[in-house]
Formats: sequence, structure tokens, C-alpha cells
Amino acid sequence: MANIVQLATYRFCKKFLSHDNDPKGRQYDQMTQAARSVIANIVEGSARHYTSYETEMKLTDVARGSLLELGSDYTTWLMQEMRVPWRKDSPEARAILAIHLDEAEYNDSDIVHASCRHILAQREKFAQWLESENDEVVANSVLLLLGRLVTMLNKQLESQIRRFEQEGGFREKLYATRNEARIRAESGPACPECNKPMRKQKRKDDGSSFWGCTGYPECRGTRSIQSNDSGVSKVSAKSRLSNNYNHSTPSIVPTSPTSPQKSQQKNFPSQQHLTSKHNTQ
Repeated sequence: MANIVQLATYRFCKKFLSHDNDPKGRQYDQMTQAARSVIANIVEGSARHYTSYETEMKLTDVARGSLLELGSDYTTWLMQEMRVPWRKDSPEARAILAIHLDEAEYNDSDIVHASCRHILAQREKFAQWLESENDEVVANSVLLLLGRLVTMLNKQLESQIRRFEQEGGFREKLYATRNEARIRAESGPACPECNKPMRKQKRKDDGSSFWGCTGYPECRGTRSIQSNDSGVSKVSAKSRLSNNYNHSTPSIVPTSPTSPQKSQQKNFPSQQHLTSKHNTQ
């Protein structure tokens, strides 16, 4: 639908805008760029679908804003000629709104070729209005298609928001992925309630350790830590190493009882020797 609107806008600007009614060409640029922005933001938003829901929603909203801007240009065009848009219950409007687009079925391996053929085939359904020689007919037809497209984008944006609420955004996914990797690395025995891996936890009252289910709070399964549980040996070894490092005393090499004890103090020159050496110099 967005492609049909874009093609119709290009034709409208080429057909009805001239040096007399658009001497600087600004109206031409504004309308064609707004129509292009709709396509560009829908495409880019779809490309960001797998990495950032937040970016996808923002670009979808930008596409909707460009549609509203383009609709304002068509409405202004009609009003400057002292005409108003068709009522939605008029025969012309009902005829256009009754036309439905076909579902795209790309059996061809060349997707670009197949999609362009599909777009042109759908555009042909509205050809009697979009290719009219009357600017009022073309402007009203595009306005009706714009209204349909805004409704479609509104529904798409609502769906994106619901998905974002359920699954979170890009940062949440990164955190969840990292958290899952950490849980796998620190996983202990299986939960007796739901069979999910358990993780070492500490009680708030006495600080004692226990296994808690990683599915908490949905699952509140717990298990006492046994010496043969997975991951305990590594923790205990690390704890022993830390304790030895913090609390052990430096080792002293014993000397033989028959050998003289070597002094650990350094022999510094006496004050008298230093004074004598200084006077000599």
C-alpha cells in the first residue's frame, strides 16, 4: 500500500505541479520526499526487527508521521482550489475502500522481481482513479489510500508495543542471554519441583547457603547443599585457597642446630665510619 501511495504521489507531482503553482519546486520536493520517507522507514524498521524493537517502533512511528504530513499536503491542495475531500460514505470513496490487496506469494527465487510485479499488479486495481486527468480525483483517491495505510501502521505499532511489553527490548535480551549463560555456568542440581537447574543462594536470616530454583518466583523449589552437588567442589576449593592466603603465616626455613644462625638484619655502616669518610673527602 505504501508503494502504491508513493507511485501515485510521483505521478501527481509530475502531472499537476508546474512552475506556475510551484515556482520554487518546494512542494514537489516536500511531497515526493514525504512519500519516500514512508517506504524508507518501514523498510528500515523491518530490518531492525531482530535487533531492536525500540528502534523498529520509532521508525514505524516516523513512517506514520510522514503519511500524515503527505495527507496534509493533499488536503491543502484541494482547499486552495476551494474543494474539500470526499466523504467516506460517497460512492467514489466506497468503491475505493472496497478494493482489497492480494496476499503476496513469492514463489520466484528473485524476490525483488517478484515483489515489484506484485506491487504494480495491486496498483492496477486503483488505476481508474490514480491515473485520472482530474487532479481532484487523484488527490481524493490518494487521501483515501493514505487513511487506510495510517490504520494499518497503527495496528502494526500496537502489535509492536505488545511484543515489546512481553519480550522486552534489545538491552533486555542481551541481559537475559548473559544471565542464562551465567546460570548455566553456575548451575547446580535439578530442581525437585520443576526440574530446572538450581543456583546457589544465601538465606537472609543466618547467611547459610542453599540451592534455589532459577525459575523463581514461579517455582520456589529449594534444596540443601550436599558435598557431592555439582559446582560445590570448585567453590570449596576456591574458598580454601582464599582462606589459606588470608590467614596463613609466612613459612620459615628451619636451620640446622649445628650451623650458626644467620642474622636477618642488614649491616649498616656506623655513624663514626660515615663521619670519618666525609672528613677524608
